[in-house]
Amino acid sequence: MKLIGVDTGGTFTDFVLFDGGRLRIHKVLSTPQSPERAILQGIREMGLDARGLRVIHGSTVATNAALERKGVRTVYITNRGLGDLLTIGRQARRELYNLQPTALAPPVPRELCVETGGRLAADGSVVEPLTEGDLDHLLARLHELHPRAVAINLLYAYLDDEFERRIEALVPHGVFCSRSSAVLPEIGEYERGIATWLNSWLGPLVEGYIRCLCEGLPDARVAVMQSSGEAIAAEQAAHQAVRMLLSGPAGGLVGAGYVGAAAGRSRLLSFDMGGTSSDVALLDGAPRLTREGRIGPWPVAVPMVDMHTIGAGGGSIARLDAGGMLLVGPESAGADPGPACYARGGMQATVTDANLLLGRLQAHAFLGGRMTLDVEAARQAVGRLADAMGQTLEHTAMGIIRVANEHMARALRVISVQRGVDPRGFTLASFGGAGGLHVCALADALGMRSAMVPVQAGVLSALGMLVARPGRQRVRTRLGLLRELDERQLEDELRQLAQGGLTELVSEGVAVDQVEIRYALDLRYRGQSYTLSLPWTGCRQTESDFHDRHVQRYGHRMDTPVELVNLRAALEGPGHPVALEAVGSRVEGKARSLVELYGVEGAVPCYERDDLASGQGFDGPALITDTVATTWIAPGWQCRVHQTGSLLLERAP
Repeated sequence: MKLIGVDTGGTFTDFVLFDGGRLRIHKVLSTPQSPERAILQGIREMGLDARGLRVIHGSTVATNAALERKGVRTVYITNRGLGDLLTIGRQARRELYNLQPTALAPPVPRELCVETGGRLAADGSVVEPLTEGDLDHLLARLHELHPRAVAINLLYAYLDDEFERRIEALVPHGVFCSRSSAVLPEIGEYERGIATWLNSWLGPLVEGYIRCLCEGLPDARVAVMQSSGEAIAAEQAAHQAVRMLLSGPAGGLVGAGYVGAAAGRSRLLSFDMGGTSSDVALLDGAPRLTREGRIGPWPVAVPMVDMHTIGAGGGSIARLDAGGMLLVGPESAGADPGPACYARGGMQATVTDANLLLGRLQAHAFLGGRMTLDVEAARQAVGRLADAMGQTLEHTAMGIIRVANEHMARALRVISVQRGVDPRGFTLASFGGAGGLHVCALADALGMRSAMVPVQAGVLSALGMLVARPGRQRVRTRLGLLRELDERQLEDELRQLAQGGLTELVSEGVAVDQVEIRYALDLRYRGQSYTLSLPWTGCRQTESDFHDRHVQRYGHRMDTPVELVNLRAALEGPGHPVALEAVGSRVEGKARSLVELYGVEGAVPCYERDDLASGQGFDGPALITDTVATTWIAPGWQCRVHQTGSLLLERAP
């Protein structure tokens, strides 16, 4: 079977094909209005037959719709008196000292919030029944409001989902429906409600997109990357839109971990710079997961890779503010029209245009020569900005790069220094189409002496899709003091929790004996609000591990009893056997040309990455070009080629 990983980015859609022997890569410009068109175009251009093809892809449909607030008309059903729950939220202020903050639009307009009976108490007892009159009223309201989707969130439904199921059964055919007891059956009515609403608000869009893609590839097996870094069959993903909000970036982390392990670098500070945005994260072996992620102003409590995203990419637009200060991003030229140098109608200066004018991008070597950049168009776009600033063209271009670098360095500090992690103990893994142009400057900004530009860096997210393992994340609230719980009963509950995910994986063709299951507990001291997640190793040992973790995280332990909050089960099937092709020990590659770069004395050697031999090393300054990206080795840095093809960079002593 041929395997193809696809990453649908804001500017380019990337492809990595594994045919059983070697990897083959491809890029096409994205089609944001209909992302499936770019995927189908790329598969056609690669000359692939859909029969027997397995496609694993990352989708930005849910992410873009959420950020642009373009979800569908959704009715939110909850208990009486709680119709304003999603609007009130946690009453957390974005601007603590602003006495007149800008009011945010509520997630669900008041007229689409419908209240009903079926209320449970915290112990699962019925406070208010769900009557036939309630159901008749709900049905009438749904016919009156004509929604495309419905989100059901009743209090404590994770204890007993009967009332939510009865409401779900009356939702008219063709209306997308989500219930909280299925989407996120855990404590926290606000977070559970937001997750359920997001799933319904975005669900029809994701469902329609996946249907179009599968219709275009009728004989292929299609899977989608989840925000947790695991793959799920397309037909199941269509109903789990909320788990796809970090679909593409998760692929980058999986790919970085895979390539880093092959190069002997498991502690990574990852930096993924594409055309529209940059994603940063910490990897210590495997990607870290969080249940405190956000999309726009809303919390997303489903498991997702722990990363920080900023609007700084190759397509980020440079401009002056009212006071004449240079700003870069978050607005992006995207894929259409793209940077000015793409010659597709873009008129504003971008980071890509600046890199081209500085010589760090070679006009005739972009995308392996398949796309020639328009230097004159870049000169005109940056020139207009330079005239407004009263600076030379080159000074303005360098200023754009420095401002963009500072934005990205700040993001790297957020994910490391601000969390008490010293980045100097990690390797900066830089990838994405634009990442290699900035890797040395960012490592210098954080005082890091080690960096890596992985093999296939320009399409690493697509490679991550290719090697992602099929998997599921399951959670259910189970409150109780840990010391008072029966260990055998707890293990039975954990196995029952995993059973649903196991059934889904088996339906995708994964053998039961090939599924790896890991159990964990969310614990806290009684009276606390936040939890720590610990691997399940038995009641006594897990409690001891919790005390140690609390000391490590917060600097102290307490004598208060430890309380269990949630049970968790993570299930993963086997990954695809994709081997990175060894570079080999051929004759060391020579520079194909010498180029002039602004701010660098003398000619700079320009290497073709495919010419480099395993173990070959050289000092910066140097340019390394390949079919999907360019790497700038700054003065003061040394480069060595690993046998897998990754570039290992070290700061010169």
